[in-house]
Amino acid sequence: MHIWSRSAGIALGVALDAVFADPRRGHPVALFGRAAAALEKRLYGDARPNGVAHVALCVGAAAGVGMLAERVRHPLARTALTAAATWAVLGGTTLAREGAHMAGALEDKDVERARRRLPHLCGRDPSGLEEPELARATVESLAENTSDAVVAPLFWGAVAGIPGLLAYRAINTLDAMIGHRSPRYERFGWAAARLDDVANYVPARVTGLITVAVGPDRAGALAVLKKDGHRHPSPNAGQCESAFAGALGVTLGGTNVYGGRTEHRPTMGDGRAPEVGDIRRAVRLTRAVSFTAAALAVLAAMRPWPRRGPSWRPARTRPARPA
Repeated sequence: MHIWSRSAGIALGVALDAVFADPRRGHPVALFGRAAAALEKRLYGDARPNGVAHVALCVGAAAGVGMLAERVRHPLARTALTAAATWAVLGGTTLAREGAHMAGALEDKDVERARRRLPHLCGRDPSGLEEPELARATVESLAENTSDAVVAPLFWGAVAGIPGLLAYRAINTLDAMIGHRSPRYERFGWAAARLDDVANYVPARVTGLITVAVGPDRAGALAVLKKDGHRHPSPNAGQCESAFAGALGVTLGGTNVYGGRTEHRPTMGDGRAPEVGDIRRAVRLTRAVSFTAAALAVLAAMRPWPRRGPSWRPARTRPARPA
């Protein structure tokens, strides 16, 4: 039973996320974010070494907690800890629900409600966005976050267990906090952004391939992934967005505004611009990719792991030989 703890824990954690999603208060990731922000106040300096130290301490602490949990030898306890960690780092159910909320607001022609909701999905400035731009922003965010919130944590959980789960979420959270381009974080956030690129390199490509496999237009998804997957400024986001664009038959990319900073991004795909009806199609695709990634992670974790130290079970004593 010992060798099944990781696989069973990941499966149970996925089920917990499907049932309970993210808690509104006291989320472990939010607690980590507050601790990282407090540490930033002590370590901040407009230099890369300060950022490297900040990332090393935050990620190292998360990985250290995971390593302590991974040392638990009782299989039931190990399964429970893996399930708790998996639930804590996954965001697939909440992601799909946020997409559905955006679809509902735009279907009701309530643009103001959709603008208020968009920051739950991405950091784009929603104040000047109309229905077409809100639809595109939602589809793009669903595509990219399917990798960040689901595929990547499951990938690292299958590869490295609880330390992989916690370390990945720490890396991704730091990137969201300080990895963006701004005068304050241009140098201090460099390490967080680069480490996030490394951690997501394989998972983003896995996301693209799963999207091709389960999407409504497999040939279109594969063609656009090959043609446009490298065109995004991010080395990873383009893999997810291009595959979604091809699978849904739309064109993603264009001009985005982030806190007063305008970015002109290359387009991906050969179809029309996203419409409100495409949001629910993207939500269904997100769920299909997430389910497939979960199944693959559970299967990948079903392999023997080397025992460290004696078994948790008490050793059997040999019966005394008759005199």
